[in-house]
Amino acid sequence: MAPLRPLLTLLAGLCAASALPASAQTTPSLSLAVSEGTSGGIDAATARKKYAPLAERLGLALGAKVEVVFVREFAALEQGMKDGRYDFVIARPSDYPARGLRDYRYQYVANAEPEGHCMLAVTADSPIQSVDQLRGKTFVMPEEVAYMARFCRAELRDKGIDLAKENVFYVREQGAIPFGLEKGIADVGGMASYSGAIRQWRNKGQRVLHQSAGQPYMPVVGAPTLSADDLARARKVLLNLQQDDAGRDFLQSLGISGFTSNGEERLRKLLTWLGV
Repeated sequence: MAPLRPLLTLLAGLCAASALPASAQTTPSLSLAVSEGTSGGIDAATARKKYAPLAERLGLALGAKVEVVFVREFAALEQGMKDGRYDFVIARPSDYPARGLRDYRYQYVANAEPEGHCMLAVTADSPIQSVDQLRGKTFVMPEEVAYMARFCRAELRDKGIDLAKENVFYVREQGAIPFGLEKGIADVGGMASYSGAIRQWRNKGQRVLHQSAGQPYMPVVGAPTLSADDLARARKVLLNLQQDDAGRDFLQSLGISGFTSNGEERLRKLLTWLGV
């Protein structure tokens, strides 16, 4: 019977391992991909610290360890969704989570409040008083492929102005747009409602000519593999962040007032509206 002893010892070990309490077994791991765009101004370490409060709450709700994954480049974010590497994605600009819904079977969870808008800005002393007067004027916009440039282009299209037929300067950083307006290089500029550039513009006493229709801002989407129960638990976490001081502090760090679950239909239509 001696040859059986190693086998019996192995079986006993396996039985003992299966009898361990759940707390002693391996905790499931989920990923939370975070992108604030190429001009977000944060690095991986900062992102992990900034979004840790959300990751911790999601982890408690889902019974898993949630790891924050910082994704700076949009191409990497989209590839990660295509490959199903990210369990949750929170991102600005909104067109990438929208791509997740349309192209990669991701599921809507929530989006931030307030909504995002294209703000068409002019100087305080500009003679322009309405969008109709923008035909034939010079525009300064974020780089042509940027979300906010597409956002402003779609808004102007709906107002009867085709940017392809206008004189437009495209700049990489939105911070350069106020400079172009103040120096008389352009008559009107397009900036995001959530950008530092528009806040500084208003603080200087300068003028916003037009605020566009709102679109979902900073959406959160979940992977196709997440269950309806997982999504509901995650949504509850986001919607309840306003209910305690720590949650409100986190929301303030993102520059938002809270999350809502009412934006799915518009997020699913966003790419069509943008024309992409």
